[in-house]
Amino acid sequence: KVDEELRRNKRITLTETSLVLNRTRQVFASSLGSLIDQTRTTTGAGYTAYSFGDQEIQKRSYPNSFGGQHQLKGYELVEELRLLENAPRVAEEAVALHGADQCPEGQFDLILEGSQLGLQIHESIGHPIELDRVLGAEANYAGMSFLTLDKLGALRYGSDIVNAVCDATIEHGPGLGTFAFDDEGVPAQSTDIIRNGQFRGYMTSRETAAAIGQNRSNGTMRANGWGRLPMIRMTNVSLLPGEQTLEEVFDVDHGIYMETNKSWSIDDKRYNFQFGCEVAWEIRRGKRVRMLKNPTYSGITTEFWNACDAIANREHWVLWGVPNCGKGQPEQVMGTGHGASPSRFRKIKVGAGYAG
Repeated sequence: KVDEELRRNKRITLTETSLVLNRTRQVFASSLGSLIDQTRTTTGAGYTAYSFGDQEIQKRSYPNSFGGQHQLKGYELVEELRLLENAPRVAEEAVALHGADQCPEGQFDLILEGSQLGLQIHESIGHPIELDRVLGAEANYAGMSFLTLDKLGALRYGSDIVNAVCDATIEHGPGLGTFAFDDEGVPAQSTDIIRNGQFRGYMTSRETAAAIGQNRSNGTMRANGWGRLPMIRMTNVSLLPGEQTLEEVFDVDHGIYMETNKSWSIDDKRYNFQFGCEVAWEIRRGKRVRMLKNPTYSGITTEFWNACDAIANREHWVLWGVPNCGKGQPEQVMGTGHGASPSRFRKIKVGAGYAG
C-alpha cells in the first residue's frame, strides 16, 4: 500500500520499501560458570521515493534513509511509524527538490534533525570510543581513533550541554544495541562517555579494561554469529536530551536545517568529517522560508560538538537504529542504537554536494 501511495505522484520514478523482522536466540556458556539464554526481536521498516530529472536524481526517505527505523520491538513499530500516512508528503518533497535552490555555501547556524544527528553520533563519538581502535588492535577497517589514552578525563569533547552515554540497558530504550548480557557474559550497563562536555569513558572488553584502569568490562563485546569472534561494538551510544523546546532550538536569525542522511565521510582517526543530507530548509527568524537541495556540512569532531548550544528536550528524543554498522575482517555487520533530539550548532561550514 505504501508503494501504491508513493506512485500516485506521477513524477516519482522509483520506490523502495523495506520491512525486516528478526528474532535471534543466543545461548552463551563459559568456563566461568555462565549459562545465559537470551532472545531478541527486532523490526525495521521504511521507504524511499526517487524522482528522476533531466540533470539529477532526488530522493526522500521516511522515517530515515537506509532502511528506515529499526528497534528492539515487534510489529508494533510498523504501526507506530504511520508509514502510509506520511507517504504523500514524502513523494511531494522528492519531486519538489528538483525546483529547490542549491544549498548556499558558508558558515551558518546548523540545526540537525534526530536521525541525521544519530549518524553524526555514530561516526564521531561511537567509533572513536571503541578502545580496540584506540589501542591499535582494530585499524585496517575504518581506521583508528584520535581519542588516545591521554585524552581520557582531559579532553573538552563538547560544550557544557553535551552529555553522551553508551547504554545497553532496557531502561535506556528498545535500541538495536539493547541486550541483557554481552558476548563475554558481562551484564548490560550504562557508561558515561561525555559528561558536561568532558570526555569520560571508552567502550571496553574484559581484555582492554585494565588499559584504562577499570577493574571490569563495561559490556560491549558483540559478535554477529557463533562463527565470529566478539569485538568491541557500539551498543546504544546516545546524546542525552536537553532542556530546550523545538521552537527554542530553531530560534536563529539565519540558519540551515537539515534532515535525513544521504552520505557520510570521515577520516581514519574519526576527526575530519563531511555529511550530506536529503533535504534542507533555510531558517530566518525561527521559520522555514525555502527548501534547499544537495546540502552538506563538514567540520572537525571536537570543534563541532563544542559548537552545540541547544538540544531539544525529551519530548523530541528518539532512539534511532543503524542496522548496517560494519567492523572487522571478515566483516561483521550488526545494529546499533543512537538516541538524539534535534540540536543546534553555531557557525558550521555548509555547502552543496552537487551543483549540476
